[in-house]
Amino acid sequence: MEIDNIKNTSGKSDSASEHSDLINVRAIISCPNCGYKKKFKNQFPRNQMELLVTCVKIFDWLTCNKCGEMLKLDLEFNV
Repeated sequence: MEIDNIKNTSGKSDSASEHSDLINVRAIISCPNCGYKKKFKNQFPRNQMELLVTCVKIFDWLTCNKCGEMLKLDLEFNV
């Protein structure tokens, strides 16, 4: 999910225990050549870690649409 297109919602009706098994991940892809930068975020349940691994493998092979250089992938986790 792309961060730039997300509206901030302040409704907190879910309990904290329901979210305790979620891993929040923010991926930052950037081009070392031309300065292109994009941020994405997503949540993964701990029991479905293979979803996270699949997404990281896809991000790892992205190339810049401006210059064709391989993009740098930085991940930030909130466990």
